[in-house]
Amino acid sequence: MKKLITTLRNIWSIEDLRKRIIFTLGLLLVYRLGSFVVLPGLDGSVLNEVMKANSNGNDITALLSAFTGGAFSQASVFALGIMPYISASIIVQLLGFAVPYFQKLQKTEGEAGRKKITQITRMLTVAITLVQGGGYLTMVKTMDAQAKQQLAQSVISPDLNENIFWIAGIIILSTGTIFAMWLGEKITDRGIGNGVSILITIGIIAALPVAFATEFSNNLGMTFAVEIIGLIIITAVTIMLVQAIRKIPIQYAKRAVGRRGAMIPVAGQRDNIPLKVIAAGVMPIIFAQALMFLPATIVQYMATNDGGASASGGILQALTDFTSLPYNIIYFFLVVLFTYVYTALIVDPKNYAEYLKRNNAFIPGIKPGEKTAEFIDAVVTRITLPGSVFLGIISIFPAIVAAFGVNVGFAMFFGGTSLLIIVGVVLDTLQQVESHLVMRKYDGLVKSGKLRGRSGVQGIGASM
Repeated sequence: MKKLITTLRNIWSIEDLRKRIIFTLGLLLVYRLGSFVVLPGLDGSVLNEVMKANSNGNDITALLSAFTGGAFSQASVFALGIMPYISASIIVQLLGFAVPYFQKLQKTEGEAGRKKITQITRMLTVAITLVQGGGYLTMVKTMDAQAKQQLAQSVISPDLNENIFWIAGIIILSTGTIFAMWLGEKITDRGIGNGVSILITIGIIAALPVAFATEFSNNLGMTFAVEIIGLIIITAVTIMLVQAIRKIPIQYAKRAVGRRGAMIPVAGQRDNIPLKVIAAGVMPIIFAQALMFLPATIVQYMATNDGGASASGGILQALTDFTSLPYNIIYFFLVVLFTYVYTALIVDPKNYAEYLKRNNAFIPGIKPGEKTAEFIDAVVTRITLPGSVFLGIISIFPAIVAAFGVNVGFAMFFGGTSLLIIVGVVLDTLQQVESHLVMRKYDGLVKSGKLRGRSGVQGIGASM
């Protein structure tokens, strides 16, 4: 406890770090307050009641609401959250692997290229938000009809002009997303941690107190204690595997040291290439989850047009429930598949081989050039297998926990995207805090070793 108090005192004593933390907390407060500002002409409380009445907590609406900290179900100005920006970033990143123009911007244009990519991402975010905003308002109109039937109340004010509702609603939702994007960028620039990731994490964590209280009231005594112990264990295992690396030893060639005729050969320095076991991070789960949204969209469309008769009881209906067996089987294999695909996109063995060759280094027992690339590729393939299986298990673990009677809202924190995002963001943020402490000769946050976030690997792997 004394060590913790000393560390907190050291953190607060660093003026730059203190200002960054206060600045970050201030912008996060603004973001959370905005989550309770309802769109003009809508009754957020009635909409929330209708969503709860038409949802068992297992459908896709519950997931979307969790990622926005409840703003989605409350018809907030931040109802779409930061997710359109995430979608735009993923699209631009994928274009960087396939389109020569984006490859040029990423690799050869330097700072000007990065600014151009940021500008393209922002414009794409606006386009995605306009489309998603229209879809969200369509859903609200459907909920309005259900509210009149079920609650004898209206979600949308009866005096509101429909054209004004659509135009104003889309503009405000788009503005909310752009403002959230701006908050994230400001946190990254002047705060602590990655701003966009922190906004997502705050939205996820916002649902934890309610889920915790609900589970505590339903399961008192030993049952709840066992659940907490299980949550701690799965979180600890996730942290270990997120930071797990496979080190490939490398040797730099001998060099001569001395003056003129007194040159003495000196053995080259030894180092290693740190390859992450889960190099793809949370991206495979995001991609897989995006595909799993399609059945829910189809079912909602069918239900809107024929009252849901053709969708009920079928495989599509099962795929809208993230605790069902068909959903989790398909979800697991999609995560494993996307882990291999995304790892192949971001880890290029040829780049490693070229880097070693340029720096006069080699892997002991392996010939430079093509043989080195083949060796690294084989190592990456082998370590990706357990990494992909682990991600698959983590992705379906909330459904496994829910099958044992744990409240669905609380079970979401036992794995899936929620746990991986929280773990990754917390590690990244703590890594930045530790760097500030070490830079000023204070003790780090851990007694030995070094914190590694999603991008915090040491050695030449981090510089390529």
